[in-house]
Amino acid sequence: MAWKTLDDMDLDGKNVLIRVDVNVPVENGKVTDTTRLDRISPTVLEVLSKGGRPILLSHFGRPTRGFDLSMSTQQVVPALSQVLNRRVHFASSCIGQTAREAVDTLPDGDVLLLENTRFHAGEKNNDRGFAKDLAALGDVFVSDTFSTAHRAHASVAALATLLPSCAGRLMEEELKALTNSLSEPERPVLAVVGGAKVSSKLVLLKNLIGPMDKIVIGGGMANTFLAAQGHQVGQSLCEHDLQDTAREILAEAEAANCEIILPVDVVVAREFKEFAENKVRAADDCPRDTMILDAGPDSVENICNKLEDVKTVIWNGPLGAFEIPPFNTATDAVALKVAEMTEDGQILSVAGGGDTVAALKKSGAAESFSYISTAGGAFLEWMEGKTLPGVAALDDTK
Repeated sequence: MAWKTLDDMDLDGKNVLIRVDVNVPVENGKVTDTTRLDRISPTVLEVLSKGGRPILLSHFGRPTRGFDLSMSTQQVVPALSQVLNRRVHFASSCIGQTAREAVDTLPDGDVLLLENTRFHAGEKNNDRGFAKDLAALGDVFVSDTFSTAHRAHASVAALATLLPSCAGRLMEEELKALTNSLSEPERPVLAVVGGAKVSSKLVLLKNLIGPMDKIVIGGGMANTFLAAQGHQVGQSLCEHDLQDTAREILAEAEAANCEIILPVDVVVAREFKEFAENKVRAADDCPRDTMILDAGPDSVENICNKLEDVKTVIWNGPLGAFEIPPFNTATDAVALKVAEMTEDGQILSVAGGGDTVAALKKSGAAESFSYISTAGGAFLEWMEGKTLPGVAALDDTK
């Protein structure tokens, strides 16, 4: 699959529709985290530098009945203007006469943000008629929202087929990072897969067995695998009904020469709360009245030793209950090891997913990773081997 980038487009004097993601957290009318706005800034500013007139399309929240003031993109304007250091105008609709007039009167050097695309049913339906209404506002389409690329929505997929289209800098970064880490990785490659349930990442695990040389399984997911091996897991979160599935995954991995790395020791406690009294036990020695809340020090040492032999690391999910100290210990220790190896140029490290980003930021390791994806569902679906509509629509080989 190949796609054009901003380097391939003539933007001078053009109305440039840019699909971005400004779905940021807002409290009391103010944006509390500008990360997503920061990430789209390079594309918007480059369009301006090339003489283009940026017209931003985005969703906000999940409206179900048309207009909803609490989900208007207008509330993002002040923060976006500050991030871009440009005046940002707002249009109260993303199609029709209101949007047309806002586009026609947009001063050169300024930016226009249109109203929430999801206020229209045609957005989620990937309706071509709605996409044509959007396309009528621009000359070029730039997709800069990998975070919604797994959605077959009009402003993500259909619109890309109606105008000369390319990937923005954020989309380009995401695609290159994921291609280098999963599709065409430097080997050996290791994946860290954590989280609460095997059922939520069953497709992911099965898809990774082929491309990966090693897979570290952590978090609540690991408990199901330990139980499948006949170990007592006490009161731990565990999907006992998936033990057969866990054994199948272990067998498939062995047949594919993919090493599965499970905890060899665990941190157990009787209460799920901060600084609960805890003990380190062997992975096959969890007392019946306790729960596993983290991987133990021997497990951390084992994982770090495995890292010494790899060239690429993909990370999705924590190794323990990282939100509650001290059960963030294993996640932090391994994350900092990956960060150190990345800084030393030993490995390429790519991570993504909501809990993953939060855990890596909390550990202080995030800034040293090669790439941290802001996408949640799209990152997971790419790892699962699924075709993302928003990426397929940009395919320049069709």
